[in-house]
Amino acid sequence: MQKLALSLFTLSAAIAFAQSSAPPKEAIDITDADVKEVLKHAPPAVDQQLKVVDIGKYNLAVGIVHRGPTKDREDGAIPGIAHHQQTETYIIVSGSGTLVTGGAMIGAKEISKDSEAYKTLNGPSVTGTVKDGHSRVVNPGDIIIIPPDVFHGWTKITDHVNYLSVRPDPDHVLPAGYINPALKK
Repeated sequence: MQKLALSLFTLSAAIAFAQSSAPPKEAIDITDADVKEVLKHAPPAVDQQLKVVDIGKYNLAVGIVHRGPTKDREDGAIPGIAHHQQTETYIIVSGSGTLVTGGAMIGAKEISKDSEAYKTLNGPSVTGTVKDGHSRVVNPGDIIIIPPDVFHGWTKITDHVNYLSVRPDPDHVLPAGYINPALKK
């Protein structure tokens, strides 16, 4: 699984290098040990950015996310988020749950430009709930591509789900050169 994720990261970086006017001069590694170190320090249900790399025409962020059991709502509404300019690719590493995408967002609220989610993880985004989105159970090895402005949220996680999130940032909102503090030892 980790090799697949690193292969996708390397492929996207190679494509970007071919298009960029100022690409990095060497490959960027994120090892399985790096992912495990960040997960070890991650609070439940919080995205953890691993690295953000300036590829030239855009930044490329790779994060690891740990979601613990969900407390599903009785009304069936699913809390979640949609990112305005960012496509996310999820690569399920372990665990299982139901990922809900699409549908009409209810009670949409823009996240603050001062929030960590805006500055380090996702850039401009909106949170809210949704009913009648597309639900699917995801398992290790599954890959989901979530285009900009598509709602996504989780339900029916009985134990956990861990997934890598690959996030191209065409507007250079995310901090190029960012390295998760757990990896700066």
